[in-house]
Formats: sequence, C-alpha cells, structure tokens
Amino acid sequence: MNKVEKFKKEKDSLEIKNDLARFAQEGWESISEDDVQRLKWYGLFLRKPTPGYFMLRVRIPNGLTYSHQVKTLADIADTYGNGVIDITTRQQVQLRHLRIENILMVFEMMDAVGLTSLQTGMDNVRNIMGCPVAGLQSTEVLNGFPLVAALNQHILENREFTNLPRKFNMAVTGCPHNCIEAETQDLALVPARKVIDGEEVTGFNILAGGKLGSGGYRIATPLDIFVRSEDAVEVCDAIIRLYRDYGDRETRTANRFAFLVEEWGEERVRAEVVKLLKRPLQTAGEDAREIKKNDHVGIFRQKQPGMNYVGLKVVTGRITGKSFREAGELAERYGNGDIRLTPSQNLVLPHVSDKKLGDLLEEPLLKELLYAPFGMTRHLVSCVGSDYCSMATIETKSRAVQVSRELEKKLDDATPLSIHWSGCPAGCGNHLVADVGLLGKKARVKGKVVDAVDIYVGGRTGPNPALATRIMENVPCDDLADVLKHVVPYHTREKMHPVRRKRKPRSVRLPDEEEPPGNIRVIPVAMGSA
Repeated sequence: MNKVEKFKKEKDSLEIKNDLARFAQEGWESISEDDVQRLKWYGLFLRKPTPGYFMLRVRIPNGLTYSHQVKTLADIADTYGNGVIDITTRQQVQLRHLRIENILMVFEMMDAVGLTSLQTGMDNVRNIMGCPVAGLQSTEVLNGFPLVAALNQHILENREFTNLPRKFNMAVTGCPHNCIEAETQDLALVPARKVIDGEEVTGFNILAGGKLGSGGYRIATPLDIFVRSEDAVEVCDAIIRLYRDYGDRETRTANRFAFLVEEWGEERVRAEVVKLLKRPLQTAGEDAREIKKNDHVGIFRQKQPGMNYVGLKVVTGRITGKSFREAGELAERYGNGDIRLTPSQNLVLPHVSDKKLGDLLEEPLLKELLYAPFGMTRHLVSCVGSDYCSMATIETKSRAVQVSRELEKKLDDATPLSIHWSGCPAGCGNHLVADVGLLGKKARVKGKVVDAVDIYVGGRTGPNPALATRIMENVPCDDLADVLKHVVPYHTREKMHPVRRKRKPRSVRLPDEEEPPGNIRVIPVAMGSA
C-alpha cells in the first residue's frame, strides 16, 4: 500500500476541517506531511515555491457563478491573498498567497455566499465541468446544467466517494460545439439523439477513461450507453463505484480510471455497470456534436428573445482581484448577475439585452478583456507554471503571452490557432488537445541549462478525436517564436493530423538556412490532412 493509501485509511480526509483552528494557532510549519495532503480535500495546497502560503481552489460546478460570489472572491484575493486570481481549465478559481491563520475567515466568507472549496484536490470527484453557456444558446441539444447540479449534490460530502484510488474528472454537456474537451475526462456525458419506441429522444452518450496526465492523452472510450437526464445520476454513480472498488491503489502513476478501462475493455465495463444497476441499458444514440469547436468568446444571441451573451478573453486565465470585481459589477449592471467561467479560461456575461449591449461594449474593462480578440492570444491557454506550482519546470503564463506577441509580429495574416502551454507532463494546460501544444522542460544548450519546450501538433477532442504528434524536442523558449513561425503556417495549411492511410513519412524541417538552434531535435512524423 502506498503512503497516500495508508493515511487515507487512518481517517476520512474531510475530517481535517476539525484541525484548522489548531493549525491557525500553531502555524503552517506544525502541519504534518499527511495533514498537508489531507488539506487538499478542502482545496488547500501548500506549494513549495511559496513556503508558508496556500493556494485555495474554489469549486464552481459548470463554471456557473454569480456577481456576489465573484466580488467575494475578489475581496478574499485582495484582503488575504496577493490580488491574483486564476481561472482554470476546469472552470474553477484559484486564489493565491493565503495564510493558514486566515483560512477559517476565508471559509466563512465563502460559505456566506454559497461557495465551497470541498473536494477540489486529491482523490475525489473533482469539479464537474459543463458547457459555460448551458441554457443560453439556441443551438444546444439540451441543457446539461441541471444534471451537473444534481451530480454535484449527490457527490459532494458523500463519504461513499471521498476515497477514490485517484482523482476523477467529470464533464456533462448538451452543447454541440465541443467546448469542454470531453474525451480527456474520466467520465463524460455528451449530447446524443436516439429513436426509442418510434420517438426521437435527446439524452447523453457516455465516454469513459479519458485522461491527459499519467502517461499522456488517452482518448475516452465510448461505452455504448445512452441515458436520459433523469437516469444519468444513477448510472454515473455506478461507474464511479466501479472505479472506487476496482481501481489500482498501489501505484499512483498508474491508477487513473483509464487504466481500468484499458484493462477491462468497453464490453466488461458496460456489463459491470448493468450488474450494479440490475437492469439493462440503452445502447448509444447518434452523437449530436459537430466537428467544429467554439470557445464562446464573442457576442452571441441567446435563445431568450432580445438577450445576448458576451464572452470575454482573459489571457491565460489570470486576472486581478480588481478586474474580477469589476466583471461582477458589469454582470449586475448589464445582466442579471450571472457569470460563467469557461474551460478556455475566459469569462461570459449573459443576459445582456439588446438595449444595453452597446453601452457594455464601451466599458473600460472591455479594453482589457476583449470580446473580439485577435492574433495568437485568441486561443491561448496556459497552466499556472513554476511561479506557484512545484511540478512545473518552467514559468508559463507570462512566457506564453510574450511568445504569442512575438509570433503575431512575425505572422501578420496567419489564422489564429489554439496554443496551449503545460509546465509539466501532468498537462494542466491541456497541451495534448491543442492545435499547437507546448510542454515545458529544461534542456542543455551549449553547456547551459535553459527553459525549453517540446512541440506537439494536431491534438483534438470531439466526434473525431486525435492524439497529438510530437514534432520537436528541446526547443529553447528564447527561440520559440522563430521556430513556431515555420510550424504555424504549415499547420494551418496541412492540419498536421496523423492520417489513417499509410503514407511515406517526411520530416517537419526548418529552412536549410535556419538550422535548429541548440540541440533541438526534429522528429520524423507522418503528415496529412485528417
């Protein structure tokens, strides 16, 4: 039994809340290593790059929050933190530089506005993702938010699910536009249609065993199961229990649900679910998603007459407490206080009437958070990086912005692509499902160790998912813009997705007069349009 399983066996980690007052009195250095890990069940992370200070991860199911909650989070960041707020790729919020002495006050402030950080870390069902414009867009197949809320209520503080073999990521979407990277999730419900008893029914197909970390991107397996909304909680409950009871608890690097699905196969997983439910299941319906992807940034008509939602770009998801508070105020002034966080680390302000839309677009904050972003920052995503995460090998957020700006100058008319940065193989920046994915590392160049990346291309999710292809290794970050100016135009033309038919491999090469700097390795790969 590994050390994590040993301390989990001693007591349920949710009980750590009873020790917070003592920790506050005795100081952070008094907290044992086991208790440091248990605090993650409450979303509290003691990070090595910032000794004595905690990061707090706030659970935002479906990314749906409200102005009074946003303003409270801004107050916490400015009063007890360092004024920095990060929107994550799981539609959550992370606050930084909090001291253990203030945590109980922070929890009281959050509780007063209906927020929690429960089960946002370690071996839990993490924040349940959903389409950020659920219930708003006229093209959605069905509104997945009520199901997200029901699942969250079923799982949160349920001791049946607070000791899983490892983390468990879930997503539910009724959106046809592939906005939540469903194939990367341990369990995902995607929109589908099926004819039952002569009548077309809308519901969800179930995917299982997707992941990004722990060995790379595994595309989730379709379980050939169709569920209606009213049956989905029961079916999801059964699948999570399978993982709880049969997942590997020995080697933490090999105990994601993906490994169990890989070992058992789709037919056995389905059969075991049927056994738990003691009733048959409908086979999968027709996938109702489209190939194209939409991150919901921009101005869009809602299904509600005379209303619009406005998606705002938050570059790399990092925003100040001041700007976050202003976004909450705009949601009250121009909408109904509703705010949505997106998996691409952006904000959506919904319920803006036609009458108020013009005035909103003139607000000063929308000069910082653009509703019509352009250039290489348009689809830019980044993990936290080494500033605050001990797992990251390089700083990512400011580096991502710098490289994108340089690339824009070198490529005036290139079609903006999704460029995702991850500072380590855990893949929190979702680099393996981007047009261009960058994985941070250290590399030795001319005898000096420098920040570098491996370059991946062509990863994608949706009805036709594809694994990313690594085409270059050890590219120094200082040379990255010069290297990408050759990769991006080629990717735009060829799309660089691996083809199913055999084709003679050829290498992606820089022009002869521009040899790769340092020890960049260019990897031969098979090319072609998908």
